[in-house]
Amino acid sequence: MRIVSYPIRRHELYDLIESGEGADVEFKRQFSSPEKIAREIIAFANTRGGYILFGVDDDGTVVGVRSEKSELEEIEHAARWMIEPPVEIVTENVHAGRGRDIVLVRVPESAEKPHTLVEYESSGKRKKEQSHTGFVRYEDKSVLASRETMNVMRSQRPESAPLKLSIGYNEKMLFAYLERHGRITVEEFADLVNISRRRASKILVNLVRAGTVLLHSFEKTEFFTLVK
Repeated sequence: MRIVSYPIRRHELYDLIESGEGADVEFKRQFSSPEKIAREIIAFANTRGGYILFGVDDDGTVVGVRSEKSELEEIEHAARWMIEPPVEIVTENVHAGRGRDIVLVRVPESAEKPHTLVEYESSGKRKKEQSHTGFVRYEDKSVLASRETMNVMRSQRPESAPLKLSIGYNEKMLFAYLERHGRITVEEFADLVNISRRRASKILVNLVRAGTVLLHSFEKTEFFTLVK
């Protein structure tokens, strides 16, 4: 899907609604908390981009929003101040007919991924120690990104250090295992060659970066396979 930058036409809006929720479309009946909005924006920016439609029920029914000005400000606030690094979004108030308005948020896939949630104390002060929590889009849900997914995204940034890769005993054991079994998790690899999970993760991330293995992420499952 391509994120359009021009004002959306009504027939394009209804095409989005008719297609239903999925990897690149999220419906929201009403405005939620800024933190929940930030999570959705992060998930789209960290994946392949998408649209968030406020004023649309889960089944695609257009219910409209009562007010949009203050809510648009909250959405912009979430994108700018609750996400690190901030995400450039485009917001639009769309007349959907019959006196109903929909607030549409375009989130492009980011070149600065991974984006993480900025956490605040109850006093409203930004926490000094952040958990660097990231989210990605899986089917029609925004889910917590794993450590490996976050590290793969970091390694793909233009400013990342040059890849240094050597094929030793651990890598050869990994390739042999994958040839026989087809897939492996971080924990299985760590057990296979008797190394720490952290080291196993680093090796696998480097191999993903080198284009030797693939990372497959699902809602609650993650594994690696050989590139064919």
